[in-house]
Amino acid sequence: MAESINDVKHRIASTRNTRQITTAMQMVSTAKLNRIQKHTSNYEEYVSRVKAVVMHLAQSHLLDKINSSSNASDHKSGKTAYLVITSDRGMVGSYNSNVIRETNNFIEAHTPNPDDYMILAVGGNGADFYKNRNVNVAYEYRGVSDIPTFAEVREIVTTANSMFEDGVFDRLYVCYTHFVNRISSTFRAEKMLPMDSEAFEEDSSKDIQAHEINAEYDIEPDESAVLKVVLPQYAQSLVFGAILDAKTSEHSSSSTAMQSASDNASDLISRLELQYNRARQAAITTEITEIVGGQEALKH
Repeated sequence: MAESINDVKHRIASTRNTRQITTAMQMVSTAKLNRIQKHTSNYEEYVSRVKAVVMHLAQSHLLDKINSSSNASDHKSGKTAYLVITSDRGMVGSYNSNVIRETNNFIEAHTPNPDDYMILAVGGNGADFYKNRNVNVAYEYRGVSDIPTFAEVREIVTTANSMFEDGVFDRLYVCYTHFVNRISSTFRAEKMLPMDSEAFEEDSSKDIQAHEINAEYDIEPDESAVLKVVLPQYAQSLVFGAILDAKTSEHSSSSTAMQSASDNASDLISRLELQYNRARQAAITTEITEIVGGQEALKH
């Protein structure tokens, strides 16, 4: 019985150490979540402004005119690319599994033939998942910081744009987890390239409600020059916003997972302490019984 009691004591001590670690990790994740939410709230205003401008261009069919003129000499590959945003590390609950599962469902619905699509992976979990299943991972980016910077996104957007212009793929969707609140998130798949009216019809964010308008623009110096400035900004803002959103969901999921682990550790400690007290009581009862039995034997 003494050995059993010692085993329970060691398990209690070990579980308490684990709870200290998960509690500390929860505090770190919560601090990161609070920091990135400040960045996200400040960035949303800029994104909404850029999106409104490009959406008006799309509704006035100006983007379609530009695309139709530029598509005359391009060479189409017939492939679709999916930019999948996951985390580089674990201990984030079901965050990675959810976005990968939903992305796979989206891919199955749009491009069921594996030869017709490729993956652009932002985050090590997504890259490793698709590589292990022999899916074509045409590009991967690891090591996105906890509070992403615009410089990080610029490299991703530049690479994706170059691949699109070189005809590596014809369409690009950004697949990520949208942060709703600290206990809820949803999957989003937004069309990034090509930028035409169809992209806004498929836009799942619904941040800006589309209305039928007949807008006319007086553009200086010309349409091409203006769009060369506006469209790259929109592409960068879309990807940067998605990465910020995904990182916010990641920190929230990590905080929730660590809190759940701490709560589970507390429950386990309570059960072990009850087991320990019962074992001690049983050991004491046995000792008392043996003492009383010995005294009774001496009387006789």
